[in-house]
Amino acid sequence: MFRGFLQISLTLLLLIPIAMLMGTYMVRVFTGRKMALEAIYAPIETTVLNLGGVAYQKTMTGGQYVRAILLSNLVMGILVFLILMTQGILPLNPTELTAPSWDLALHTAISFVTNTNQQHYSGETTYTYFSQVGALGYLMFTSAATGIAVAIAFVRGLTGQPLGNFYNDLVRAIVRILLPISVVGAIALLIAGVPETLSGPAIATTLEGDIQTIARGPVAHFEIIKELGENGGGFFGINSAHPFENPNNFTNLLETLIMLAIPAGLVLTYGQLMGNPKLGWLMFSMVFILYALLNVIAAAGEYQGNPSVNALLDNPAPNLEGKETRFGWALTALWAVSTTGTMCGAVNGMHDSLMPPGGFATLSNLFLQIIWGGQGTGTAYLFIFLILTIFLTGLMVGRTPEFLGRKVEKREIALASLILLVHPIAILIPGAITLAYPESLSGISNPGFHGISQVIYEYASAAANNGSGFEGLDDDTLWWNLSASVSLLLGRYVPIIALVFLADGMMHKQKVPETAGTLRPDTLMFTGITAGAIVILGALTFLPVLALGPIAEGFSF
Repeated sequence: MFRGFLQISLTLLLLIPIAMLMGTYMVRVFTGRKMALEAIYAPIETTVLNLGGVAYQKTMTGGQYVRAILLSNLVMGILVFLILMTQGILPLNPTELTAPSWDLALHTAISFVTNTNQQHYSGETTYTYFSQVGALGYLMFTSAATGIAVAIAFVRGLTGQPLGNFYNDLVRAIVRILLPISVVGAIALLIAGVPETLSGPAIATTLEGDIQTIARGPVAHFEIIKELGENGGGFFGINSAHPFENPNNFTNLLETLIMLAIPAGLVLTYGQLMGNPKLGWLMFSMVFILYALLNVIAAAGEYQGNPSVNALLDNPAPNLEGKETRFGWALTALWAVSTTGTMCGAVNGMHDSLMPPGGFATLSNLFLQIIWGGQGTGTAYLFIFLILTIFLTGLMVGRTPEFLGRKVEKREIALASLILLVHPIAILIPGAITLAYPESLSGISNPGFHGISQVIYEYASAAANNGSGFEGLDDDTLWWNLSASVSLLLGRYVPIIALVFLADGMMHKQKVPETAGTLRPDTLMFTGITAGAIVILGALTFLPVLALGPIAEGFSF
């Protein structure tokens, strides 16, 4: 027990200096400061933007920024869909795979362009090397960069600055953040034993004399952007539980910290860009505490084990079902909370095998979306909660709702409410429809309370742009591919559009001087109120489904 919780604690402590470094670095990137590798970065960015033929030096309005996001994502999604549907005649296909069904290809393209990477397939038996690297790997960079660009545009608008240019922000995020870290990280994974080859599967003879086919491929560079970009889509079907994606404890630690680095760092980036580092640290501390608490809940549930199994044993044991023995109960619980908290979606164990406290923790992450949240958008959601709390407390105490010297009015609250309401709509409505037809639609493998969690988790994962699965579902069907695609699109683009327009509106507001009646958000008391508002709003929205799923399952033992 001590060793397991020590591993979790040390990982959490390592996150703090990493977030500080990443937060400061991203400030330098998006404030245009000269960097050590400027002579390399600048020509690459200029070349890519010129080849794209976009007016990247022009500051965009809110409408222009949104159109640029939607148009670029539409073009990328169509391109990848066409690649997937024609992969049988494209190169780098050593196993001679043919095209998947149109609905699976559509779901995959939408899933990756929305930075979700929800997989209704097994990578090694469905998609070729060209599809995985040239199509899906390409979207891993661009979708992550899209989220970062929106986050930076949002904070610019909140502080009264122009939103900037989407294409410039997109390329800058790829060239200066995602690409260099991915190169270094891929080399580290190679050294640690992750393969990188274009050769076909290896053929081996087992000790019993049987022939075994071992899937492999260009995994190392795919794996690093999978974690860094909060993508989560595995090269192999069992994702980071596969020894070629995550062979040992070093790679497990590296991948855990990599998936946390940008979302955690962006909270501190926001504080610095707002000219109020204290506010950034208060928000960081609040999220860190909630993150640590959910880790304790999940890990304690796994350590206590399954009561039904322990009743058959002389000595109670932790729950090791669905876990890799090289990671054990503690690091699997830590990964599960981290991957659902950051909206990465990668897994190093089967979430379907988590005890009810683990199911509660992971579902809570998907419902709240701010611990630490999606790539870029999670930080923006966090500050949406902050703005909403300012508005509510301001009304209650008779003070003018203001944020960063700009009034929070009807338009801002309407857009903030839209951001928060589209998430439960994209989860609960399709979830209710699916559960109403358990035999024809759901594909549940475990009926009862656990089956409810399986269905709700799948839609929550899609709407939160997370991509992980509770598993146990027969999800490669026409219903699941199309219905999940709707949740993917709603969960990604409605909040992004609302975030950009909210920031655009705040940018045009006249700044008012601070007075004795101004409610300051950078205080411990207000941070506590914000945490309470987040928990209460989340509980009011999703407590019934949590009660029907993991909570009821926990009481059923």
